[in-house]
Amino acid sequence: MLACSSVHCFCEDKMKFTIVFAGLLGVFLAPALADYNINVSDDNNKAGSGQQSVSVNNEHNVANVDNNNGWNSWNSIWDYGTGFAATRLFEKKICIVHKMNKEVLPSIQSLDALVKEKKLQGKGPGGPPPKGLMYSVNPNKVDDLSKLGKNIANMCHGIPTYMAEEMQGASLLFYSEKCFTTNILWIVNISFCGEKVAY
Repeated sequence: MLACSSVHCFCEDKMKFTIVFAGLLGVFLAPALADYNINVSDDNNKAGSGQQSVSVNNEHNVANVDNNNGWNSWNSIWDYGTGFAATRLFEKKICIVHKMNKEVLPSIQSLDALVKEKKLQGKGPGGPPPKGLMYSVNPNKVDDLSKLGKNIANMCHGIPTYMAEEMQGASLLFYSEKCFTTNILWIVNISFCGEKVAY
């Protein structure tokens, strides 16, 4: 065997270090940038059954919640980059867009921990009830979806889309219209009220 030169051994060691470093970097960065999906059975859905799945894309700052329950199915997208959220109601064939209430909705960073915690508990938390939000749906259609961001524009493209305003305080006590409620993973209940969503 020939003895390796010191330059050759140094380059070989440097290459091994680079490979190990790149591997470790991938292990630690992958969870921060990756999409993930979590499925949860939810017995609190309308009609008593259904399944929710949550996809979070940390790189694009977007969370997607799918509730599969026949005609009562809906899909929600929370775009943390634009500050808007949209919910597509399949039975009504409409999209409802609203500003995200960041005091009530979890941050995209904490959503991961919340969802994993709830999934492990199976039937929801034994802790406090979910927070609630109520929105009044404006009967006028949104003309320009592009101002709501690419993700929401793609989801609501070709579907009548309406803006909703959050209702607070005394207006909640006197509101008489019917509402459609989305219960999201025992974290938050969001109700959309108005003629466009009434059953």
